Amino acid sequence: GVVAQDGWGVKYTPKSICALKGSTVIIGCTYTYPLGFAIKKSFWSIRQVTSTSEPPDLSLDLRYQDRVQYLGDKQQNCTLSLRDVTEEDQCKYYFRFITYKADGKFQDKNGVQLFVTDLQVETPEEVVEGDDVTLTCKTTCNLTGPSYIWYKNGVSLSSNTKALNLKTVSSEHAASYSCAVLGQSHSSSAVILDVR
Repeated sequence: GVVAQDGWGVKYTPKSICALKGSTVIIGCTYTYPLGFAIKKSFWSIRQVTSTSEPPDLSLDLRYQDRVQYLGDKQQNCTLSLRDVTEEDQCKYYFRFITYKADGKFQDKNGVQLFVTDLQVETPEEVVEGDDVTLTCKTTCNLTGPSYIWYKNGVSLSSNTKALNLKTVSSEHAASYSCAVLGQSHSSSAVILDVR
């Protein structure tokens, strides 16, 4: 995440992020530049600079306009907030800054990779009375340290892990199950567990 050329650099923390659909993402970012330069403009983009054009400012993109907020400053902080993320937001994000001097421009080439996941309950194909069954709240990337909430017919259960273990299942376990991440409003689609 650190790229430094003669005092020019951008550092992202972390370098890649896994976010739950509908959540808010904070991309931590700091930047450096040599003494004698002052920042004229700083912005984020999903495109890199080319020899013929500047990348577009994310805050002016209609898809992001009302959801993105620059939390940084014109000194060293370039933190970005992106709320209500969707699968379409899954891409690389790059920070760009321009100074008042013609040769004083910089954009990191690595960027930050954002992955966006939904939640899905994974169940065994067949469940027979007396089986021990594990339901899993599946994601497409690894969320950082979440606590999960499980629901049976819309009522929350006491389990707070990614896996819900049901011991010696009976017809009482036949129900609709869904999962969510604690503190987030988005939950998985409900899955019906049939017990034979």
